[in-house]
Amino acid sequence: MITRSGTQSLRVLVAGGGVAGQALAFWLTRGGHRVTVAERFSALRATGAQVDLRGQGIEAVYRMGLLDAVRDALVDEAGVAFVDARGKAKATIMANTSGKGRQTLTSEYEIMRGDLVRILHDATKNDTEYVFGKSVDGFEQDEHKVIAHFSDSSSGEFDLLIGSDGQGSRIRRALLPQGFDPYWRVGIHMAYWFVPRIASDSNIRDTYMIPKGRQIMRRSHNQTETQVYFVMREESKEASAIHRAPVERQQSFWADRFRDAGWQTERFIEGMRTSPFFYSQEIAQVRTDTWSKGRVVLAGDAAHCASPYSGMGISGGLVGAHVLAGEINRHPGDLTTALANYDRTLRPFVDEIQGEVNPRVLRLGMPMTQRAIDAFQATTALACFLRVPELTARFSKEDRGGDWQLPADPAPSSAAPQGQQEPGGVTTRTQSWPPRRNA
Repeated sequence: MITRSGTQSLRVLVAGGGVAGQALAFWLTRGGHRVTVAERFSALRATGAQVDLRGQGIEAVYRMGLLDAVRDALVDEAGVAFVDARGKAKATIMANTSGKGRQTLTSEYEIMRGDLVRILHDATKNDTEYVFGKSVDGFEQDEHKVIAHFSDSSSGEFDLLIGSDGQGSRIRRALLPQGFDPYWRVGIHMAYWFVPRIASDSNIRDTYMIPKGRQIMRRSHNQTETQVYFVMREESKEASAIHRAPVERQQSFWADRFRDAGWQTERFIEGMRTSPFFYSQEIAQVRTDTWSKGRVVLAGDAAHCASPYSGMGISGGLVGAHVLAGEINRHPGDLTTALANYDRTLRPFVDEIQGEVNPRVLRLGMPMTQRAIDAFQATTALACFLRVPELTARFSKEDRGGDWQLPADPAPSSAAPQGQQEPGGVTTRTQSWPPRRNA
């Protein structure tokens, strides 16, 4: 099929309706392609904990014309405090709101994953076919087409299949050699859920360290709910396997590991049982030299999960979607070139954000003994007194992702509502550049 502009219109299937999948739909439909998003959950999966946007990820949202919508949904998190067993802050690192330099532990753009998913869905639902309760279980391809096989035993023919189905991607498993392990593990595990908010829960994220390499974080995203994170260092088969167990077993595992931790642990464990949301995961990166084969390509966490500790997981997915959609839109009749350009352009950025995760540094933040915890807190307190984190962030030349530049807009002529042309080729009514929260 040929569009009005004379370019080829592709039938594109995106497996996975998360952040990266919907960002792909946004740009590909504006490139004139017919996009179907298959999401295995029965409805839009607008759940999840707090995420942040940084560096090129902020610019990617700006280029979509959605930055004002994101600003309206931001979580009020002013900084991060390291607390003792009585909840007293020993050191506090505030967010960098100067408009310059690098973000600290808290980004200017903190948002609930569900809110970001809803913003993207509202921007794509009128131009994209969404199919819920249906996953891509397999595929076969030749030089002309891809046949996708769905979980309901149906099949469909497409010009391109994009696997945006997350860290545990089925599409990636089928694409890569049998037995290939794409995971780079750091020996850290995490679970998170929601509990009712109480009066002492502030807009400062609390971090509480416990011996044996354990950590509890508390952060509040609205007037009624608080997020709880249990994190631990453990390299055991049991810990790696628990994330695939039934939720009840996962919760018992985490309760057993933290029952003696002190502070507000009893409150958090009690709230775990009735939380509307619970998720347990091993912290890992997805590293593979192959992102595509024929007419099948990987995107987002399926291709290059950077892990939560990179601070660039969501931003990486948005940037990757921007690059992939741009190459497809520019080369719809030559997917070999498009996918090769996608790899060549994005790979340096992915290498940069994945390299931000240093296991040695992570272990320093998760001490094994109380003496090491006391030393960490004393050192951090002195650094905060001397304003080291603040000054380091403000005078850094670049944020995470280095000096890698976001490429040209995938579809600049139709990326946003009609209005004034802004830097970067975005047409928008109200957005400003640079896209800082306090703009």
